[in-house]
Amino acid sequence: MDTQLMEVIYDKHKNTVYRTAFTYFKNTADAEDITSEVFIKCFEQDSNYNSDEHLKAWLIRCTINRCRDVLRSFRYKNHVSLEEADLVYETPEESTVYHAVMNLPSKYRIVIHLYYYEGYSVDEIAGITEKSSTAVQTQLYRARNKLAKILGEELDYEYSGLQRSNRPSGSKRKMQRRGI
Repeated sequence: MDTQLMEVIYDKHKNTVYRTAFTYFKNTADAEDITSEVFIKCFEQDSNYNSDEHLKAWLIRCTINRCRDVLRSFRYKNHVSLEEADLVYETPEESTVYHAVMNLPSKYRIVIHLYYYEGYSVDEIAGITEKSSTAVQTQLYRARNKLAKILGEELDYEYSGLQRSNRPSGSKRKMQRRGI
């Protein structure tokens, strides 16, 4: 692989790989380490990818696998975590949503990240995470419910990017069917 192609691939996908790793570790040092490792692995392989989307999906899958490996490692289980990175938020809502997403369990964080921040569909996330579409839908549903409980009703969900479903709850649906 020539140097120019490596630069193009790195520049195009570095943020996606970094953000994916950051959702697992919640600190910049570990996320940067994983990002470096993933790109080194990518550049050492002499694989031809069918499309840019195929390469992006491979990078995300590789990032997820590497994060899981590190989380299972002795080094990670027996370390003192770094303080949270100093991030700049444009609005208080962004900070609130970010912290709420980061406090979700890992399985919910990754699907929220891929769906809302990377723009993948449920089927694409299922392929990347090697889960069924139904499992991804369930995790998204549960993650949204957890976020709604954490964030409360005062947050503007449309602004935050976490739009709530317009579908009424069970009792409201029954009342609508009955014409109440």
